[in-house]
Amino acid sequence: MVSKILVSACLMGHAVRYDGRAKPLAHTAIERWMQEGLIVTICPEMSAGMPVPRPPAEIGDAADGEDVLAGTARVVELTGGDVTEEFLRAAENAVRLAVDSGCRYALLIDGSPSCGSGFIYDGSFSGNRRAGNGVTAAALKRAGIEVFSDREIDRLIQRIGSNSAAAGSLSGGR
Repeated sequence: MVSKILVSACLMGHAVRYDGRAKPLAHTAIERWMQEGLIVTICPEMSAGMPVPRPPAEIGDAADGEDVLAGTARVVELTGGDVTEEFLRAAENAVRLAVDSGCRYALLIDGSPSCGSGFIYDGSFSGNRRAGNGVTAAALKRAGIEVFSDREIDRLIQRIGSNSAAAGSLSGGR
């Protein structure tokens, strides 16, 4: 049996991003996983009570989600508001949901200070990217959940395929 997959709600078409928009990911695998009941959807920030829309936030001080989890970095909004506690609660909620739902994998939107797993923004609010994990991505990885960015869906399909003979039907293209 294929394990469940935690998926960022914005990738599923829900308008939950900080700017009130979605970033739907159209892929035949997503459609199949939905039909098979394998997708567990979450917006970590909304699960922590953050509103939509909300000011953009970034992890400061050239840090990443691991640093936030360690208590050595903060998540700050463009307006200067410190939302570190909300992002920590969001990560905790996502880990709990993933574990309770039997998710071995997570497919998250990249770039987010919460869900970013390939890159995050550098904390300057200038659009500069750098390698790193958001707070939720880092927490999920710590919990043993394999995290993939939206740009890595084909790699996720291969990974699931290497863990289950039933996953062969998931190899459809975009």
